[in-house]
Amino acid sequence: MDYKDLAGQLVKKCLKKGADAAEIYIQSSRNLSMQVRNGDIETVEEAATYGAGFRVFVKEKMAFSSSNDFSEKALDDAAGRAIEFAKIATPDSNNVLPEDKEITEVAGLYDPQIAQIPMDDKIALAKKVEKLAMKDPRITTSDGAYYGEGEEEVYIANSNGLLKSYKSSGSYLGVGVVAEKGEQKCTGGETCIRRFYKDLKPAEEVADKAARNAYEMLDPKPIKTQKVPVIFHPDVAIAVLAGILGAVNGEHILQGASFLAGKLNQTIGSELITLIDDGTREKGLASAPFDGEGVPTQKRIIVDKGVLKGFMYNTIVAKRAGVKSTGNAERGGFTSLPVIGPHNFYMASGQASPEDIIKATKVGLLVKEVTGYGINRINGDFSGGAEGFWIEDGKIAFPVKGLTIGGTASEILNGIDMVGNDLDLNKTMTTPTFRVKLLQIGGE
Repeated sequence: MDYKDLAGQLVKKCLKKGADAAEIYIQSSRNLSMQVRNGDIETVEEAATYGAGFRVFVKEKMAFSSSNDFSEKALDDAAGRAIEFAKIATPDSNNVLPEDKEITEVAGLYDPQIAQIPMDDKIALAKKVEKLAMKDPRITTSDGAYYGEGEEEVYIANSNGLLKSYKSSGSYLGVGVVAEKGEQKCTGGETCIRRFYKDLKPAEEVADKAARNAYEMLDPKPIKTQKVPVIFHPDVAIAVLAGILGAVNGEHILQGASFLAGKLNQTIGSELITLIDDGTREKGLASAPFDGEGVPTQKRIIVDKGVLKGFMYNTIVAKRAGVKSTGNAERGGFTSLPVIGPHNFYMASGQASPEDIIKATKVGLLVKEVTGYGINRINGDFSGGAEGFWIEDGKIAFPVKGLTIGGTASEILNGIDMVGNDLDLNKTMTTPTFRVKLLQIGGE
């Protein structure tokens, strides 16, 4: 089936049925996942799905419906349903569709070879990574290894003349294990995700990281409650960035539900902080030529050397704010409306090596895992459980667990005094290692 032609035809169908404006979002995908445990295959699942989302506008009133049945009757019913829903919705003069017909050229989104690699090779890879992770004598139990892949095609058409499409792919490899010592048990895991199968990390590297994440947390020691420098490992980047993302969401800004409301072009943190949202990065896991409603993606600096430079918008929220969409409409699939979300969101790399940051810390905490909400995007408070490593005299001394970290976003952002050079852009949300000069640690 020619989905691009279908998208255009469905727009016309909605207009013919009485919509003033319409958008069609078609998604077609194939997904494979497999699980291996103790050398045996537990599951292999492969599925293909497709569907269409109908967003229609009637007298400035918006409604949405979807269908995973592409028969003529089912699509006709979905279009009619959306229009009937729209007639009883609340009108909003900001209910508009994008008009930009351009597409951002983004390289490396689709791996044409991924489906041609023999299934036996993929199973063997999952078995290999598990076997390698179990080699260390401290590792006693496997939580299972896994491999997966996906391919997707997206088509967007609307009544402003947009008709766009692109293909993407991805594959992942991972393993989880348990380390034991006496009565102690520590879990560890590692997952590698890439656009292209050939770019996956070697099984040896994935296995080694998973095992190390488990056994290095054996024999933790308690520490006293105190204020010390805190080093954030890249593995816990999301604990900081997720709250900031919520705070730069244009809708939250308009609602006053963000600790960054009213702070555009003001200094909000250390000059060592530059935060970037990039939908154009080659092979980026969240890159795309356009966003979830067809607006071309771009690379934007959100925070420039500590100064807040911009927020994120989709088309409707941008019109409400009197600005242009930033290409940050995010979609969960053909069954959902576009909301505001990031692409590849990260903190720019610094100059120091992670080792240098540790050496420069006489006493402090290296955080490897955080539980809890991190930065609250409304009031900027920060709190969460933490575990990692205690540092003494510029060296890792011993693992620590059961800690809490408390403070505010301002303390964290303004307190960053060292930023590492270990940025890994093969993640959708990431930072290099960075140090906050002083935070409250809750221990004994």
